Amino acid sequence: MGLLDRHTGLSGSLPVRRPGVLDMQDVEAKVPDEELDVDVDRIAEARLVHLTSDWAFQLVNDSLAFPRADSFCRGQFSSLTTLDQPEDQEGAAELLRQAGLHSPIWVRDPSKAASKPLALAKQYLQFSALNFPRESHEGFARVNMSFPAMSAVSVCVRVQWDPEWDEVSTIFSYAAPVFTNEFQLRGQVDTQGRILLALIIHGQHRPYKASFPNDGAWHHLCVTWRRSDGRWAIYVDGERKDMGSGADTPRDIHGDGILILGQDQDSFGGNFTEPFVGNITDLNVWNTSLETRQLRALNACSSLTQEVLFSWSVDNISSHPVVKEVQDMLFCPAVRQQRELQGCRTLQGWTDQLLPLYGLADCSDPLPFICMSSRVRYLKMKELSDSKSAQPTAFMDQLMKLSNKTQVMQGPMQPSGQMSWAEASTLLDVSLQALEETHQEGLQPEDMFSLIQLLSLAADVPAEPPADANRSRAGARQLSQHFIAVADSVISQDNALKWQAIKEVVSGPMDVVKSIDRMVTSLGPRLMAETDHLTIQSPNIRLEVQQQRLEEGSSGSRFCGPETARETNLDCISVPHQKIQDLHNNGFHRLTLVNTWYGSLRPLFKPEENITMVPTVTDGSQRYLGTILGSSVISTTVLGDDQPVSTAVRFHLQHRAQNPAGAVYDPVCAFWDFDLSPEAGGWWSTKGCEVVSKQHGSTVCYCNHTTNFALLLQVYEVQRSPENEKALQVLTFIGCGVSLCGLLFTFILFIAVGVPKSDRTTVHKNLIVALGIAELLLMCSDWASANEEACFVVTALLHLFFMASFSWMLVEGLLLWSKVVSVNISEDRRMKLYYAIGWGLPVLIVGITLTISVDEYKADDHCWLNVKTDMIWAFVGPVIFVLAVNAVVLCRVVMVTVSSARRRAKMLSPSSASKMQTFDLTWAVTRPVLILLPVLGLTWLCGVLVHLSIVVAYIFIALNAFQGLYIFLVYAVYNSEVRNAIKRIKEKRKALSFTNCSQPTSFLPSQRVPATSWGRGPPTPSSPETSETSGPPSSTSTSLVIKNESFRKESFVSFSLKPASGNQVVQLTGFKPSDQTQGFQAM
Repeated sequence: MGLLDRHTGLSGSLPVRRPGVLDMQDVEAKVPDEELDVDVDRIAEARLVHLTSDWAFQLVNDSLAFPRADSFCRGQFSSLTTLDQPEDQEGAAELLRQAGLHSPIWVRDPSKAASKPLALAKQYLQFSALNFPRESHEGFARVNMSFPAMSAVSVCVRVQWDPEWDEVSTIFSYAAPVFTNEFQLRGQVDTQGRILLALIIHGQHRPYKASFPNDGAWHHLCVTWRRSDGRWAIYVDGERKDMGSGADTPRDIHGDGILILGQDQDSFGGNFTEPFVGNITDLNVWNTSLETRQLRALNACSSLTQEVLFSWSVDNISSHPVVKEVQDMLFCPAVRQQRELQGCRTLQGWTDQLLPLYGLADCSDPLPFICMSSRVRYLKMKELSDSKSAQPTAFMDQLMKLSNKTQVMQGPMQPSGQMSWAEASTLLDVSLQALEETHQEGLQPEDMFSLIQLLSLAADVPAEPPADANRSRAGARQLSQHFIAVADSVISQDNALKWQAIKEVVSGPMDVVKSIDRMVTSLGPRLMAETDHLTIQSPNIRLEVQQQRLEEGSSGSRFCGPETARETNLDCISVPHQKIQDLHNNGFHRLTLVNTWYGSLRPLFKPEENITMVPTVTDGSQRYLGTILGSSVISTTVLGDDQPVSTAVRFHLQHRAQNPAGAVYDPVCAFWDFDLSPEAGGWWSTKGCEVVSKQHGSTVCYCNHTTNFALLLQVYEVQRSPENEKALQVLTFIGCGVSLCGLLFTFILFIAVGVPKSDRTTVHKNLIVALGIAELLLMCSDWASANEEACFVVTALLHLFFMASFSWMLVEGLLLWSKVVSVNISEDRRMKLYYAIGWGLPVLIVGITLTISVDEYKADDHCWLNVKTDMIWAFVGPVIFVLAVNAVVLCRVVMVTVSSARRRAKMLSPSSASKMQTFDLTWAVTRPVLILLPVLGLTWLCGVLVHLSIVVAYIFIALNAFQGLYIFLVYAVYNSEVRNAIKRIKEKRKALSFTNCSQPTSFLPSQRVPATSWGRGPPTPSSPETSETSGPPSSTSTSLVIKNESFRKESFVSFSLKPASGNQVVQLTGFKPSDQTQGFQAM
């Protein structure tokens, strides 16, 4: 059996005799219609395997600590079983029964997520604290609960000692009715500026030994005691500072006592002395003696609910009036997983209903465990193993020869493939030599499978260094160099087809990336022990580790791939200066940056296996084909004081995909999220990432976290040629210009010619104003795109006025409906409603949209709403509603006109009725459709079909860009009210011209007057008879009144016939009741 196989456990085959279970004496697998060969070496590995229809379960009898068990399963491309499904429970029960195993086994808790870098905001926790002032010595706080008798106790509290206070103080005291000094923690300041701590148990005073600096900072203090051996301890900030045992009569701490903060109790619940000055928070009491690992986790702001008697809550504490509640932020620099605090999950047994019984155990305890993987993956792994055993590849042959020469590896191995430091280093060295000597033959799928397993196991090598520090550093560097070299060979683009052959077992090349991340994070402290900069480079991988002390004014970091020229920033990633300064401000002292560049991963992702992602270009100009990986992969891991910290990064990556003819790419900033689809090894995600700028052949991105980043290129088939795009832009600009002129002329005509005022003309004017401003802004939007602030303002105004345009189109429809369908509402109330819809609704929609998501409001490269987010629905949604309502209105209008046409047709003579009815019905349908389609905005329905054809795009732009021109024709040129107003103006001008004639003219009734009536009547007050041109009062006068129906109702014309100086005078006067009198005289 080969060296590599002995660690990965994949040499030989699994023997099968009957369907059932595989155990130490008889290895079986439920594989229908397949006979597998027997291999004695495989049986000796003492593994049990149970196959179901979908899953494969392996029970490993080698007892390991939980982290090692988890690492081993990961090395087998599986995971610890969770037992959360009936199928899992059945498989585990069968394996345990066949093995006769009754001890607990490790299982994974699915509710606990894997470790992730913490954001800075999450490392600060806000606490309610109690302030004990220096001005009063009477302050105290009492815990409002009754305590039972305790055979063991742990008390933890966070204390901020006042640096100006140097008296002996009691932090907390517990007094029972039968004994006052039952349990107490005291402190005093020494001459060296430290706070010394002492514990009193059963009245016996322990010495002042434990201490913390008197620096005014928060410190976490814990004391533990148990009766069984009298052992006690004092912990400061998670570290044990003092301990002891015995020295008193073993008995429980009395119950029914009183716990006081900030004062000593010389009597039960009173007679306070030794006041504390400062702040106290986070008091917790347990009726057990906690372990060191638990107290360290508590110091790091974790919580522990097991056997807790009292959890910190200001509401459950009564305090003296001088003690005030204050709020403070506590920095938690090393927050750990809950499993480290509460233990790791175990399967203890089964209930009578065959349900699992869970428990918790110390994560460092060695226990057996069950690994679970998919059935397909397990069988593929076995197939690769069988192939490797039956016909070893050139690489495996060479590896066997080299391993036989390596005497250091002939000793006993650690169980279950867990490698020691020396074993990992030697295995990688031997594998690297075999790779170099078989370079011409290349790797086979079986070889890659074994090497990926080796990398996964080597990444989890125990972190304890050898005794010799110098040897440790040299070994760490050599191990990391060999690790990167082997990983480089595996992810070489020459192996693209081999990756497809093992895709059922290995999730993909990102598995290798994950192993590199784990290896560097583990070896980082040793690699950087004597240097601040380390670079490891191979043809496809570049690894760089930087370390610096954080101080005021610390500079930002920058890392680039090996192909980056000095004058460019391509394939570079950086942490902004301000983010590094934030780390310093948040209390970090040392910063370690682990940067990696991978140049060969793109070919390993098959282009035909499209990445699922919503297309970003949705305007119909391009057809979405799919998404591919289009750049190198670059990553940054930030360690603050050796703890992973999440911070924002900025990266600039070069596009590495070639544009095929007729296709274009749209870049998307993304990262690999290992938590998405865990069974598949993760997937690409864009959460927290955004495009900063797009350049020719490269893209700049910003992400608010650290991980492995890349550019995903969305592939589009170009639906429009550049010539068509240019023509559409020109047509849009010309159409908007013509439309704007038409709207302007229409508005001027409405004002200048004196069109009678009505609700209809008011609605027309508002629609013209809204649409005109919107089209003017649209014409100027290209110029505004150069300035970010101006573009944002133009986007908001475009949104507002186009929404107002559609709102007034809705009002046009409602007004038309009110004319067609009887609506009992006054004109004043109706206009108020129309104004609320026309202007109030758009302002409300735009205001709410800006309030909800101002950052995602505008598109990246032009002045309009962002179509990549849901913001576009703030426009599309209301528009669809308006068009739907107006479509209903149009249908109703057509129905009414058709009905009227039928009634007219019935009134015709029978001989021409049929012929005229067909004509009238056709015109009754066509006329309102032609008139109302643009006015009601229904031509915008063509926008839904724009992506289907370039012809539809031209039609859409022609119909809507020239909407203003159409409104000019409908509202002005062919509007009877406007035409009548213009006609009146012409007649007035003709009358004025008649007045200016120099010769007298006799009046003859005009035959063009539609209807006139002559009559005699008295002169009106405003008649010319009262003017100074009138004759003497005694002269006779005859007045004729002409009513002209073409004038407005309140207008009339009067004629006066009277003698003046012997001559006959004809006087013609036309006036209105509004005191605007117009007249002329012909002498």
